[in-house]
Amino acid sequence: MLHRTAASPQAAVLVLHGGRADGLDAPPPWNLPGARMRPYLRAVARATEGRDVVVGAVRYRYRGWNGVRGDAARDAERALEELRALAGPVPVVLVGHSMGGRAALRAAAHDLVTGVVGLAPWCPPGEPVDHLRGRRLVLLHGNRDRMTDPRGSWELAVRARVAGAESCHLTVVGGDHAMLRRAVLWHTRTAESVRGLLGYGPLPDVVARALARTDVPPPGGTGTALR
Repeated sequence: MLHRTAASPQAAVLVLHGGRADGLDAPPPWNLPGARMRPYLRAVARATEGRDVVVGAVRYRYRGWNGVRGDAARDAERALEELRALAGPVPVVLVGHSMGGRAALRAAAHDLVTGVVGLAPWCPPGEPVDHLRGRRLVLLHGNRDRMTDPRGSWELAVRARVAGAESCHLTVVGGDHAMLRRAVLWHTRTAESVRGLLGYGPLPDVVARALARTDVPPPGGTGTALR
């Protein structure tokens, strides 16, 4: 689903919502995880207004990740191929929440993807990172998240950096998994990060500093907090 199109796209942003660990039924027409990402679509569209950027949301065939199938990641890869057919070989930033964050990180192996903004991403131990070399990753996680582990996304950011990615992990102080607490901060930092990763403006200072560090500080550590 495209939120905004451009006559001659020069870049694109795809947004991926959350889901479940398992579920072979299709998402319903009105889907809370999908609805949760609509403000992000609007924020990114505003942040890239006046630029030839395609902004769209990935539609999943199944509600769940479904183990080794990794269905959400496959759907993201399929969307990237559809985007290539529509817009050509344009740089793409993926924005994903929870399961969608995991899907975005997996799909970053695709040659169109230059950056990922992960929102409370689901990062279980052992997630692959070698394919993230050369990508830029901004992972945001609330310290009150009880659904996905903030330390998991921090550990992935560390391993991704070792693998050759530019990566950072930022703690949203007071943020929860649904991103309802500190909602304006979540929306604003996501949109600004996307714009910066596309090269259409500066990255937020806190993101730029975190990416420039030679390490990835632990969650809540000095220089990692969004207050």
